[in-house]
Amino acid sequence: MKILVLGAGVIGVTSAWHLAEDGHEVHVLERQSGAGLETSFANGGQISVSQAEPWSNPSAPAKILKWLGDEEAPLLFRPMLSSRQWKWGARFLYECLPGRTRDNTLQILRLAIYSGQQLKHLRAATGVDYHHLERGILQLHYDAREFEGAQVRAEVVRRGGYDLQVKTAAQCLEIEPTLAFSKIHPVGGTYAPADESGDAHVFTRNLAQICARRGVSFSFDTTIQSIEADAERVRAVHVVCAGVTERIAADAVLVCLGVQSPFLLEPLGLSLPVYPVKGYSVTIPGAGDEAPTVCLTDEGHKIAMSRLGDRLRVAGTAELNGYDTSINEVRCNALIKRVRELFPKAGDFSAAQKWAGLRPATPGNVPLIGRTRIPGLFINTGHGTLGWTLCAGSARAIADIMNGVTPKVEFRFAAA
Repeated sequence: MKILVLGAGVIGVTSAWHLAEDGHEVHVLERQSGAGLETSFANGGQISVSQAEPWSNPSAPAKILKWLGDEEAPLLFRPMLSSRQWKWGARFLYECLPGRTRDNTLQILRLAIYSGQQLKHLRAATGVDYHHLERGILQLHYDAREFEGAQVRAEVVRRGGYDLQVKTAAQCLEIEPTLAFSKIHPVGGTYAPADESGDAHVFTRNLAQICARRGVSFSFDTTIQSIEADAERVRAVHVVCAGVTERIAADAVLVCLGVQSPFLLEPLGLSLPVYPVKGYSVTIPGAGDEAPTVCLTDEGHKIAMSRLGDRLRVAGTAELNGYDTSINEVRCNALIKRVRELFPKAGDFSAAQKWAGLRPATPGNVPLIGRTRIPGLFINTGHGTLGWTLCAGSARAIADIMNGVTPKVEFRFAAA
């Protein structure tokens, strides 16, 4: 088939790789000048299979109310006159029910375990480089009550088939010795030895180059205007490139456009519950001997820290603020302040690079992967905070679906 993949983020490029490997003619369309320049550009770097519990959980509503108006809060809701925001928010509250949270956690965990396996296969097949480390992820807890809850969640993850170990404060120090330099110390932690980390942007950029050598064509600086479909099937995609409108015919279209996906599909009568959850990151250069080398999560502050070569990537917070991508200095400085408390000499804080991006989130954080009711039109979007973690498994699964094959993972695939 001739397949158009819409979007050259980590989801789109990984999907393109699998589709090309399956023998299809693949053409990727992207509005930016290169691959991985939006949400995939500066995320937390964690490939965190163990962190499958969604933001929508029973403790979330009280925390949202508590944090209203707090510019440094890990989760910040900015009410807007937007039906999209309020409709998504109402569904988010529903997904916070205990039964929904358990089901969503298991859905995400199954896909994440499968994705971790597929990422290893992809790395072996391509040799793609992305500063990856296989030293596990250590979740640190600085509140005793939160740590008690973490132990319960760890048992859920273990029952789901993934190794997540409870660690004492002393054992956390053994895993990451630079915690000795910290001004404050954890009460304990959970450790997933099989979790990984790496630079999602470098991965996406390098994999796109490998895809191109494999025969995948890329059209950058190309704005997607609409998808053409009739009662029988999808027909083409209409784009604008260098001021020229073009119709590109295809046998199948795969939408991997993150937060923009709903806007493109609504004219076709397809409604996706995907809304942007804004996240921030700072990248600190000059990471040396007193910066962590194990990937860490400060669970109370919802901050991820990943070593990427001689840089330390610090990312976190979730902000419901529409489609605004501007950098909030207060929230970025809060990240830096927290890292200074934990690792005072982690790197050159004065040269930290700040970034903000929009995570495409469903209310339950379970991605939308599968076919639509329009023959030939497929979706792979809505991965929220776990796009990097879930990309390889999502890509393999959607390629199987497009090939008419049942994916080898137990997951609730979409039928939009």
